[in-house]
Amino acid sequence: MKVLIFGATGMVGQGVLRECLRDPGVSQVVALVRKPSGQAHPKLREVVHGDFFDYRAVASELTGLDACFFCLGVSAAGLGESEYSRLTHDLTLAAAEVLARLNPAMTFVYVSGAGTDSTEQGRTMWARVKGRTENDLRRLPFRAVYLFRPGLIQPLHGIRSRTGWYQAIYTVLGPCFPLLRRLFPKAILTTEELGRAMLRVARDGTPSAILEAADLIALGAPPAPAAAP
Repeated sequence: MKVLIFGATGMVGQGVLRECLRDPGVSQVVALVRKPSGQAHPKLREVVHGDFFDYRAVASELTGLDACFFCLGVSAAGLGESEYSRLTHDLTLAAAEVLARLNPAMTFVYVSGAGTDSTEQGRTMWARVKGRTENDLRRLPFRAVYLFRPGLIQPLHGIRSRTGWYQAIYTVLGPCFPLLRRLFPKAILTTEELGRAMLRVARDGTPSAILEAADLIALGAPPAPAAAP
């Protein structure tokens, strides 16, 4: 399987990239990045591209792909609806429309958020915008579109958020995650589980297009050990 990752240098994307590189069923990972990450791996190809609203210059790099894991996102804090919509809805659809044309057999996985408003009519701005993004993605002619709505995500393996105040929260919560996971076993997932869940739906599919935290935890569970002979 050949996969494309958007946001591979962010917290979620780093976790997804790690699982893709570790998975023997993934033959190549194309990471579309604004600047080189410095990471090297035989399966990794970084494509440096500055304009995430226009893909004409890199269209030849975006063909022959089986899955796209779209992990880009911005916080709505401090943004008006117009700007947040541009950076969330418009940016995502700009990429997805090109990919649907170049790879109609592709599975597209979008990292949305818990509480997203599919009606697009609610009072919470970010939830409306995410809902409109999800709805428009589902109208595109991909083989399948899956919408991930994780809640709290625990970063593992040294992964850090590039957003300072997010990372401060994760630093404070770090020692509490084991307890939180026991108290809320269906609400908190790890970057490892999220990455494995993406690979699982890309390979096998799942009946529901919208997947909440509990679904992602189940999909991202490690494979059962082989039975003893």
